[in-house]
Amino acid sequence: FYPAGGGQVTDAGWIEKEDGSRADLVEALRLENDQELVFQGAAFAEGDRVRAVVPWGVRYPTMANHTATHLLHKVLQEVLGDHVRQAGSAVRPDKLRFDFTHPSPLTPEERSEVERRVNEHVFANLPVRIYETPLSEARNLGAMMLFGEKYGDVVRVVDVDGWSVELCGGTHVRSTAEIGPFAVLSESSVGAGSRRIE
Repeated sequence: FYPAGGGQVTDAGWIEKEDGSRADLVEALRLENDQELVFQGAAFAEGDRVRAVVPWGVRYPTMANHTATHLLHKVLQEVLGDHVRQAGSAVRPDKLRFDFTHPSPLTPEERSEVERRVNEHVFANLPVRIYETPLSEARNLGAMMLFGEKYGDVVRVVDVDGWSVELCGGTHVRSTAEIGPFAVLSESSVGAGSRRIE
C-alpha cells in the first residue's frame, strides 16, 4: 500500500483471508523506510496469511494523475519560464491539483498552450522510467528536486523519456499515453506569487 506522500493520497484497499474475512485499510503511515498500516475489520490474528488488495480502479487513475503533474510541471517551465517551481500538489484518483510559483494569472493563450503541450506529450506515448541512483548522479542528470526536501544518498528518479526528470517516490504509469486526455479545469491564485491549476 502506498502511504500518502509527495502530494499523492494514501491507497485505498483491504486485506483478506481465504475464508473471506476482510479488513479495510483506514490509513497507511510512512515510517522512514517502513510503514504502518491501520485496518478495520474482525477475525484477524497475529500470524494470519493475508492477501493485500489495492483496487486497480483507484490506483491506476492516481498513477496517471501523478505522472500528469510531472508533465504539467515541465510544460509550465517551457511556456512561462524557468522560474516556475512546484509549490504543492494533490494527486487523487479523480483529479490533480498543482500549485506553482508564478507572479500573474495565465493568459488564455498560455493556458491553451499548456494544455496543448501536455496532451502532445501524452499522445506521443513517451516511456516513463523509474530507477534509483546516487543523489550526485541525479543532479548530473538535471533532475528537478523540491526545495527544502531532505534527500538521502540514493534517490528515486521518475524519467519521462529524458525530457522531464524529477525525484519522486510516488506511483506512476509506464508510458504517457496511459494518462489519457489532459484538461485544465481551473487556474487561480493561492497567494502572492503562487498559482493553482486543477
